[in-house]
Amino acid sequence: MILKKASYKAIKYACLKFHYAKSVPCNVFGYSVFNEKKEWCGCIVYGSGANNNAGKSYGLRQGQIIELVRMSLNGKQESTSKALAISLRLIKKDLPLCELIVSYADIDQDHKGIIYQATNWCFTGFSMLNKKDGSWIINGVREHGKTIFDKLKRVGLNKTKQNILKYLDSNAVEYVTKGKIKYLYPLNNKMKEYCKSIQKPYSEINKQQAHEV
Repeated sequence: MILKKASYKAIKYACLKFHYAKSVPCNVFGYSVFNEKKEWCGCIVYGSGANNNAGKSYGLRQGQIIELVRMSLNGKQESTSKALAISLRLIKKDLPLCELIVSYADIDQDHKGIIYQATNWCFTGFSMLNKKDGSWIINGVREHGKTIFDKLKRVGLNKTKQNILKYLDSNAVEYVTKGKIKYLYPLNNKMKEYCKSIQKPYSEINKQQAHEV
């Protein structure tokens, strides 16, 4: 298996074709994955994430922390965990100033983060449990906040509840997410010690989801 730096064109295609979100995050870079037959299998995509202050709670500045935002693969790869592990090694080489990677498993998609557990990420807790996350159900389809913002911006409108109901769908309702499972991957010894101090056992994930049921 070989990973190479991906073009934006490849990232865009992989995100739209192979990932359930069907969207391309902002400020991304990533790696194209090729299997032993040299077939392209999609992209592993990293980015600055939606929150510019994501590193503040870890004592890190922008550029010292990145987010794994998409595992956009078509299934032709021999091992997803191996592909991710290779990309993590490349990150250390390509971004020497980066100290920490964050990622989330989407409970709405019944994800637990098995791929992160297989590559030794630190589970640190949950976020957005049963809360509104800025997305809406519009014409029967969940649309993320940025998608709605872009639609309204194109016609000179702000993203407000009134505009959503008036111009997009009079029956639209705010989406309540089940939440996300947060994982951290440290890239140096300082961050390794920090992650060890806050990590929780993977078994807590099943306990939380059983409680929600």
